[in-house]
Amino acid sequence: MRIFVTGASGWIGSAVVPELIGAGHQVLGLARSDASAKAVADMGAEVLRGDLDDTDALRAGALGSDGVIHLAFVVPSMTEAATRTDATAVETFAAGLAGTGKPLVVSGATLVTPGRPSTERDELIAAGPIAARITTMRAALAAADRGVRTCLVMLPRSVHGQGERHGFVPRLIAAARAKGVAGYVGDGDSRWPAVHVKDAARLYRLAVEQAPAGAVLNAVGDEGVSMRAIAQAIGRQLDLPVRSVPAEELSGLPAPLLSTDMPASSAITRELLGWTPTHPGLIEDIEQGHYFS
Repeated sequence: MRIFVTGASGWIGSAVVPELIGAGHQVLGLARSDASAKAVADMGAEVLRGDLDDTDALRAGALGSDGVIHLAFVVPSMTEAATRTDATAVETFAAGLAGTGKPLVVSGATLVTPGRPSTERDELIAAGPIAARITTMRAALAAADRGVRTCLVMLPRSVHGQGERHGFVPRLIAAARAKGVAGYVGDGDSRWPAVHVKDAARLYRLAVEQAPAGAVLNAVGDEGVSMRAIAQAIGRQLDLPVRSVPAEELSGLPAPLLSTDMPASSAITRELLGWTPTHPGLIEDIEQGHYFS
């Protein structure tokens, strides 16, 4: 297959592109800068210059490919402009692929279900701070009614691995170094789901190859890792004390995000696609030491 990938040079894209090429697919990667174009080309993919605001480029990439994996998102991602751009991009893909049966894989985020791990069957309710993004996810799934094999890959809060520089773990490490303590919020029992970036990349490949229309897939390796366990792993690596700290001391990460219990299950995804994470879990990954070099 020839797969059009947005965000091809990003953190997750830089794992997805080699995964696709290694499985025998051709990749067309969207690149908005010379540096991104070089990174995409160096991975062995063809380059399409443009960005998420360039609907002509998005349409051309989709029409000239056998499927689309949409990874890119405008930063900062929670702004009204970012969500509007993402919604327009998804609609452009859906309209371009209508009636073809081609796959459209759109990235989402694992849900929060009080009292239990969230699952792939939980309802996508457009409420709260990510209501606009949920609306776009629902629109992507609705494209199945227009003859597009759409699915969602729901990413956990931590997509970790060697080379991660701007995500959840690096920010906690930076805060620990700055404050001289590896911190967690409250009692530290709140849990975050996590996945190794290479395991996530394999799921994206399986999704574009075989996921049925309308599927929701949870890219979850660790169902839930406690904030206290993460802080303890960081503390061991930096030889720092570990204790509860105010949320504002943790590198600007939102307090509700740090104190909310949000485990997620991937049991349905594993059974549906035969996906089994094989790379290190979050704590093992932290303890390998590459985050601290």
